[in-house]
Amino acid sequence: MPIDVLAAEDEPRAIDTHAHQPTKEFLEDAGGQMMEDAANKFGAKMETDTYDSLVEEYHEAGIGKTVLLGWDAETNTGNPPVPNDYVAEVRDEYPDFFVGFGSVDPLKDDCVEEAERVVEDLDLSGFKFQQIAQGFDPSDPDHEELFSTIEDLGVPVVFHGGNSTLGAGSPGGRGLKIKYGNPMLIDDVAAEHPDLQILLAHPAFPWEREQLAICQQKGNVYMDLSGWLPKYIDDQVLHYARTLLQDKVMFGTDYPMIRPGEWLSQFEELDFPEEVQRKILWENAEEFLDL
Repeated sequence: MPIDVLAAEDEPRAIDTHAHQPTKEFLEDAGGQMMEDAANKFGAKMETDTYDSLVEEYHEAGIGKTVLLGWDAETNTGNPPVPNDYVAEVRDEYPDFFVGFGSVDPLKDDCVEEAERVVEDLDLSGFKFQQIAQGFDPSDPDHEELFSTIEDLGVPVVFHGGNSTLGAGSPGGRGLKIKYGNPMLIDDVAAEHPDLQILLAHPAFPWEREQLAICQQKGNVYMDLSGWLPKYIDDQVLHYARTLLQDKVMFGTDYPMIRPGEWLSQFEELDFPEEVQRKILWENAEEFLDL
């Protein structure tokens, strides 16, 4: 059953701004051993599922739209990407439910051309970057052309914020470097590309305060609450979400790692005012995604 604020709506209204494929394309092919490490570390099972099951589960929870994220960290990890064409195909199969975001590997020579193709040919709605998996510093001038191109294309981007569970517990963390998840690296991008709309994914542990400061100071930077069940989210993040940043914080799960029903049930227990719940669960995302 949907939580009260969603049950009061005539149709599923919530928007999950952060979901991955529940299929082998992401969990097995792109995720590989580093995804198994994460699952083993936290006692989870990354079992594949169908999109029909996903949509049914989401609708039962009161969620009407979901951002489905692409993934390309091939250069740094050696794992194949979740192809942008595949994301577009899934979007086309469920056009009223999925908002498709592509991914480009910033370390590939054709990343700028692929970014243009993602929007102009595939009509995807934005981009996802996972800097730790992709092994790059977004503030490095080498990536200036890529971000200028995306800014000119007029679509938003999602950047990973904070630590990553990928490779957790393995020797050397599979070579993944968590420093690239520091949101301060995104502050440079936001300052230099004021027309680029940026969503920082996750509460950014252990840099929660830095992320809150960036969202407060940069009008083009927002954040979501994905990747963490609400009961584990830092109290200061929840305080800012309830007050100063209530217009800039959005709901996200990180599906299939976190299930929407459990996230929403815990969110309801936080007892946010109903008008703030509406902002976080769908109104802010509608504006950010231009829905």
